[in-house]
Amino acid sequence: MRRFRQVVVSSAVAVFAFAAAPAASNAATCSGADSTATKPAVRATLCLLNAERRAAGLRPLRLDGKLNRAARGHSRDMVAQRYFAHESRNGAGFDDRIKRTGWTKSRRSYTMGENIAWGGGHLATPRSIVRSWMNSAGHKANILARDFRFIGIGVANGAPTGGSGATYTTTFGG
Repeated sequence: MRRFRQVVVSSAVAVFAFAAAPAASNAATCSGADSTATKPAVRATLCLLNAERRAAGLRPLRLDGKLNRAARGHSRDMVAQRYFAHESRNGAGFDDRIKRTGWTKSRRSYTMGENIAWGGGHLATPRSIVRSWMNSAGHKANILARDFRFIGIGVANGAPTGGSGATYTTTFGG
């Protein structure tokens, strides 16, 4: 029998300005961290999240293709369907999205979690998104969870409310 523990953040984050700098000093070296282009955003987000984990004495997260697919699909769906939630319009939760990729099939036990965020203008950058997650206890707990070893990162152009911006989903697995 598989053990399943959900780690879900009950209140998702829409990005607003935060004055605090990231805790990790080497986060400034993450290429693309201040870009609003979605292509470099995945690598920059991973770099910033791993800088936070290193600062807390944790192992880095590794990108996983199946978790990436779940995260990317959810970010795109939130923009296309204009909603902002961990549950899709069709009722699927993040655990359903991850299971559909086949990520859980070969695992005897697993832990999963998800963070979502969106921002517009300069608040759509990976640095602003990660900063907002680190200023939220539930989101920070996912980022710094020792059980999580893998991550999927999805960034979609646009805001779930319509208009410009970027919408982020991170799916965590361990």
